[in-house]
Amino acid sequence: MAGSLNKVMIIGRMGSDAKLSYLPSGQPVTNFNVATDESYRDKQSGEKIERTEWHRIAIFGKSAEFCANYLGKGRLVYIEGALRTRKWQDKDGQDRYTTEIVVQPFGGTVQGLDSPRGQGEQGYEGAPRQQARGQGGGQQGRQNRDDDLGPAFPSEASGMDDVPF
Repeated sequence: MAGSLNKVMIIGRMGSDAKLSYLPSGQPVTNFNVATDESYRDKQSGEKIERTEWHRIAIFGKSAEFCANYLGKGRLVYIEGALRTRKWQDKDGQDRYTTEIVVQPFGGTVQGLDSPRGQGEQGYEGAPRQQARGQGGGQQGRQNRDDDLGPAFPSEASGMDDVPF
């Protein structure tokens, strides 16, 4: 369809460490959640209302490995990608849907906007975080808010590696 655009840009804090896993082809994929906050004043009471929205992030390619090594829970990040909804089945065989911001190797951006805690004003030039790198899914340590989001890209059937260039 000509004239359409699917682009998402958010700045928020990571709610968990990035979970690195690999697709059957060996392509790295990292999943984590980012929280964005907004506040407004209630017109009737004048009370300040704060609201947090959680976004599920899926990053592919070298950027996935970067995130797993250098970005962790609490970091302020800029994410630019595309919004995707995928269908999967839960353990009871029920169809479920998960909407994610997907960052492909071409056409997306991931950037840490602050220094990790304890780095002060010196910037981040330190060694990578320690992260287990197995061929497994890395799903055991998920927090409760991830429980109903489905598997983190269990197969390549979604066609997401068919980048046209």
